[in-house]
Amino acid sequence: MFQKPATTIRNQIKQLRERGLIIKPQDNATHYLSHISYYRLAGYWWPMQDDKCNHHFKVNSRFADVIALYNFDRELRLILFDIIEKIEISLRTKLIYHLSHEFDPWWFQNTSIFQNTRELSKTLAVIDEEIERSKDIFIKEHLKKHKDDGRFPPAWKTLELTSFGNLSKLYGNLKPTVKSKDNIADEYGTVNHTFLPSWLQSIAQIRNYCAHHSRLWNKNLPGRPKLLSKPPNKWIATVPSESEYHMLYIHLCCMKYLANIVQPENRFTSQLTTILNKYPNVDSNALGLKPDWQNEPLWK
Repeated sequence: MFQKPATTIRNQIKQLRERGLIIKPQDNATHYLSHISYYRLAGYWWPMQDDKCNHHFKVNSRFADVIALYNFDRELRLILFDIIEKIEISLRTKLIYHLSHEFDPWWFQNTSIFQNTRELSKTLAVIDEEIERSKDIFIKEHLKKHKDDGRFPPAWKTLELTSFGNLSKLYGNLKPTVKSKDNIADEYGTVNHTFLPSWLQSIAQIRNYCAHHSRLWNKNLPGRPKLLSKPPNKWIATVPSESEYHMLYIHLCCMKYLANIVQPENRFTSQLTTILNKYPNVDSNALGLKPDWQNEPLWK
């Protein structure tokens, strides 16, 4: 049975020092630990420990470097959230447009065009909750005006409330015979429906990490994007092995590839370069970045 009591900030600092972490007066450790929890920061000092059982730190491990890593990660999440927002809005637009024209405005309720109707039911249940919670005037007015219509509001209204995660699930669950599935993939330069669903799934997972302020640096990511052997647009010459897919770099590459379609003049490369230069203590290997990544065709 777990019986460890809560620890005061003063004792947290004392314990960290005893374990070998260098904490100087100017580091403002009391301030940081009163606003950022001990275990949130622990994700950043964990790699600095050479004894994971007794939590002893490597020589010259500094609290200042922990905070720098934390700030780098926070700024990285803001950059990615901005990029993902553009991809999300684009995906929503394409789903609404293509599928509403191929079928009708209620295509997302049409079980005949989806592979897994049970998963579709789960997705629609979440979407229904989003509609119920909505305070948007266009939803309230629609439900009031069409209260006898048992269907959801049409796609151009309903999907405006739908999360990126559920948008990616709707797309991925479409049957391969649905023409719009290939058309959307082709417009994103991912050729056909074989590849794009895994990209969207991994990006949606990262979006959730960003939204919940979770650590991305040195994170073991669950998503495994399926890569094209010969992408039609600019890509990377040095492709990471599958054993590196848990690291952030390949996911950043997928985002950049889509961002180059959605917003050709995006500043993704310069933004990443700027924060890496701003925090020189950040180990880019923990992100999976290749030494010459900025010179890859994709990132130029």
